[in-house]
Amino acid sequence: MNVVEPIRDPTKLAEIKRRLRRKNARHYAFFVLGINTALRPGDILKLRAGDVYREDGNVRDVLAVRAEKTGKLHRIKLNEAVKEALERLWFAEGSFEPEQRLFPWTRQHAWRLVNRWCREVGLTDGRYGGHSLRKTWGYVARKYHRIPIELIQAKLGHSTPAVTKRYIGITHDEIADVEAQVVL
Repeated sequence: MNVVEPIRDPTKLAEIKRRLRRKNARHYAFFVLGINTALRPGDILKLRAGDVYREDGNVRDVLAVRAEKTGKLHRIKLNEAVKEALERLWFAEGSFEPEQRLFPWTRQHAWRLVNRWCREVGLTDGRYGGHSLRKTWGYVARKYHRIPIELIQAKLGHSTPAVTKRYIGITHDEIADVEAQVVL
């Protein structure tokens, strides 16, 4: 298993979104789902149209996903960014059959896509792949929204806060911030 990094730079994150939004509705929807739901890439790849769209094509408010790795049922409230991306996908691709997969790719293909998108915006230090999207959610939640690590731990399904800190790669950043802020 290759360890990947979260996308730490908000300007790079916005640039990827902007590029994908212009180029490819399916890629954009995958990326936005990944960074906003914190689902594992494999769980996003198995999504069917009926999981996210009602019969009339409107996006559901809540996504129910049984995690492949843990078997746990996750109910995720879809935010406006996800809804917009899924609406964009619907209009770009036409209507979907309820059982049709939204992202008919392998995990390796998804890894290569995310890696390429990161490289295209200049993220060349570190490794990036499908799990970078999930890690980005955790990193941004902690770093920029100051969400307590215990809530992020619960969202990601980790056993301890230490696992979550290691997973999102924020400990060194936080220590440096504390060292800069505490001036006696």
